[in-house]
Amino acid sequence: MLSEEENIKNYLGSVIRTIPDFPKPGIQFKDITTLLSDKKALQLTTQALCKPYYESDCDIIVGLESRGFLFGTNMAEVLNASFVPVRKPGKLPSETLSETYELEYGTDSVEIHSDAIKKGDRVIIHDDLIATGGTALAASNLVERLGGVIIGYSFIIELGFLKGREKLNHKTIESVLIM
Repeated sequence: MLSEEENIKNYLGSVIRTIPDFPKPGIQFKDITTLLSDKKALQLTTQALCKPYYESDCDIIVGLESRGFLFGTNMAEVLNASFVPVRKPGKLPSETLSETYELEYGTDSVEIHSDAIKKGDRVIIHDDLIATGGTALAASNLVERLGGVIIGYSFIIELGFLKGREKLNHKTIESVLIM
């Protein structure tokens, strides 16, 4: 007999659609729009993401562009925290800090408002998916440059075979589903 947590994970896994060869051949894209359109899955996902952090005294949820905004704001509300977006270059209107990171073929960058986090703020970094870990690591570097303290990471999906969590070198990395 499966536990309630296993049943929830099975249900959430069943509503996530896989799109083959998107955005390029060989990629099996995990599409969470089907999860978002299922009200039960939406509620269960928010609960599962917040559960490990109920007693964390988190100050800020940092959500990574763009799908990290979807549940990051839900988490902030449930955990009584604020929300800070980390975005692609040129998307934030005020003064920013930037961090460049390596991709499979080339580099990319993310930015955060330079006044978004104060020294000592306790931060959870959230995204919908962790693959190689580059974006989460870049966000971590931005948070730490601003004086924030990372208390954990939160992901809906972890592509375990890509070993992205190893880049993060942190004891608290929570993934609802490992695929």
